[in-house]
Amino acid sequence: MDRADACHGLVAGTHYINPYTGRAMGCRDAIAVLALWRRTILSNRRIAACAGMSLWKRRRIAELFATAPGSPPFIRRPAALRRLASRRGGAHARGVAVWATRMPRDLERMACQAGLEIWRVEDGFIRSVGLGSGLQVPCSIFLDRRGIYYDPSRPSDLEHILATHPFDAELRGRARALIERIVAGGISKYGVDTGGQDTMDLPGRAPGQRVILVPGQVSDDMSVRLGGGRIATNLDLLRAVRSQNIDAFILYRPHPDVDAGHRAGALDEAEVREYVDQISRGGAISTLLSRVDEVHTLTSLTGFEALLRGLRVVTYGAPFYAGWGLTTDLGPVPRARRHRNLTVEELVAGTLLLYPSYIDPVTRLPCEPEMLIDRIQDTRLWRPTFLMKVRELQGRAKCWLGRAGTRGVKDVKKG
Repeated sequence: MDRADACHGLVAGTHYINPYTGRAMGCRDAIAVLALWRRTILSNRRIAACAGMSLWKRRRIAELFATAPGSPPFIRRPAALRRLASRRGGAHARGVAVWATRMPRDLERMACQAGLEIWRVEDGFIRSVGLGSGLQVPCSIFLDRRGIYYDPSRPSDLEHILATHPFDAELRGRARALIERIVAGGISKYGVDTGGQDTMDLPGRAPGQRVILVPGQVSDDMSVRLGGGRIATNLDLLRAVRSQNIDAFILYRPHPDVDAGHRAGALDEAEVREYVDQISRGGAISTLLSRVDEVHTLTSLTGFEALLRGLRVVTYGAPFYAGWGLTTDLGPVPRARRHRNLTVEELVAGTLLLYPSYIDPVTRLPCEPEMLIDRIQDTRLWRPTFLMKVRELQGRAKCWLGRAGTRGVKDVKKG
């Protein structure tokens, strides 16, 4: 049998089954799946160990970093790196994967002594249905070998991709199709628009008045601390937005982690209403984006999601999507490194196709974002666990106690 006959048999004489859905698939698609799995395994074999990972997400991290067989070990003490490096021999392993906001003390020093690099891990932007702070495990992550996407003071893998990658027509076309799926499906970082709020009233808005959305952020979030520039709080941001947009109708949307009582950043509503026309709570952020003209933000991912929907975005900090010619930038963007103008399709290709890793929550196999979007839209897969329900109750209790404390302070001041 010559090569032509063999290739014909491979394509025409063989049936292929999609490992995620169980349905038939073509030969080319099967090869693409196998190539993805191979790239993932080879990349994961370069990880010597994982550190700074919360206990509740370790099983999922092990699945994302699977090396077939096994996965990198989780370490509690940086001193364990010296023993690991000598045992593994260093043939493949080059770095320690550490959760970017949970860097153990002395880890960098001990990694350097062991001849290993520090690689930072964070949640992806198409993640799950539910909050990470509510104990919903991620289905996508970033493993950044240069820095991390929200720290503009240093290069990151994402910034390098956006600044240098040759985005060809095929990749741009795939990104365009991905944008259409995200927008049509109401997909955001924490889930999907279920259609629960199809309308949103804007009482007091004058006909034709420009509507600006200001998304709140977690006050101690690293993207705010590292990328916020001179603005450090949500209230400072609201002051800045109002001072430059006197005639606009301004909506403020508290961060879901803050509203759930899991993170810091809650504001007194009376103070907020000095600068905004309405406070928006409940419903999907994708629904809210369909009702506004602009998004003004410090570093929020909502700005990126607004770009996908063709909205004007004004940045007051230095988020990863600023400085590429797509936003109006008022913050300290590192223009020396972000010297290239991108299209929205190129931004999405780098951010959602090339930078992250994804896992199918059903089969626990590496997958592409298109597959994860299909899973996110299946509500049966995202029922809250017992621990998630307990966490939700804890958040509600914290919010109630916070509001009660605020009322008590006001009563004392009045007295």
